[in-house]
Amino acid sequence: MFENSDRTELAALGEFGLIDHLAQHFPTKLPSSLLGIGDDAALVKLGTKVMAISTDMMIEGVHFDLAYTPLKHLGYKAVTSNLSDICAMNGLPTQITVSIAFSNRFSLEAIEELYEGIRLACEKYEIDLVGGDTSSTRSGLVISVTAVGEVSPKKITKRSGAKPGDLLVLSGDIGGAYMGLQILEREKRVFLEHNQMQPDLEPYDYIVARQLKPEARLDVVRMLEELAIVPTSMIDVSDGVASEIHHLGKASGVGFEIYEEKIPLDQQTLDTALGFNLNPSVAALNGGEDYELLFTVDQKHYDKIKNHLDLTIIGHATDSVGSYLLNTRAGNSFEIQAQGWNHLKENQ
Repeated sequence: MFENSDRTELAALGEFGLIDHLAQHFPTKLPSSLLGIGDDAALVKLGTKVMAISTDMMIEGVHFDLAYTPLKHLGYKAVTSNLSDICAMNGLPTQITVSIAFSNRFSLEAIEELYEGIRLACEKYEIDLVGGDTSSTRSGLVISVTAVGEVSPKKITKRSGAKPGDLLVLSGDIGGAYMGLQILEREKRVFLEHNQMQPDLEPYDYIVARQLKPEARLDVVRMLEELAIVPTSMIDVSDGVASEIHHLGKASGVGFEIYEEKIPLDQQTLDTALGFNLNPSVAALNGGEDYELLFTVDQKHYDKIKNHLDLTIIGHATDSVGSYLLNTRAGNSFEIQAQGWNHLKENQ
């Protein structure tokens, strides 16, 4: 099946290149397998229903740092980040399974704290924890969550489906999670050098919460239902808007143009980026972990969303396949580079 004769470094492929490389050898064969590898979630037909299934891992030292991540928040985030993938298919989550591996440095009370966060997420989003697995590891903590949800067959939304002229819409605001991470990393460094100093996170409450306790946008899925809008394509913002635009464009066979002045930024995100001498727009486009929804809609829906407080039209799809342009406030245009998180990139 695999015919590589020489050693290939995984960093040369990157995370998504590896997924594409492996997925080509696993075409779906069963009629019930409606959508396989390559989208936010798989789609499986069960009778008259369509189930969306997504799974993701969080690994200590790669995805989170327990120096500043409370276990309760970690459990909550592990759930909501997976529920976000179900939302990105225009579906609503119903169940999850949770598997964890941990070393003997974790006590029963620590594991209970982790699962308290999981319980709170289940309670808020009205989903059930229906199974999972526990195992040991020699170091660190690993959490794997699988989320299951339901999608109306007539309202299934994939990454593919956008067409030239469609409006590109973003929920909420972006960049907060990335800037919250910068604050947490800075305060960790200060504490390690001066352990008598306690971090003051209150001025950064919003962006720190965006990093440690993100929410899944089930409300946006329900909002679209109320507005009678079925997006032509959709993805959740986990790796940064720049990367997600590339994913939508590649899957749909379109290009995109977006406008810098339309990028929704919270004032705390903006101020913090400037304090770090970062371009706020660059931080917003490449930060990731906001778990907002990025989607395209037909232009006929413009009047329904143009004045919506939680939806922002940031651009449109074009027929220039593979071209992703940012039109700046200064009137210049630049190609958007996908610089979001890549788990297999060296020295990241």
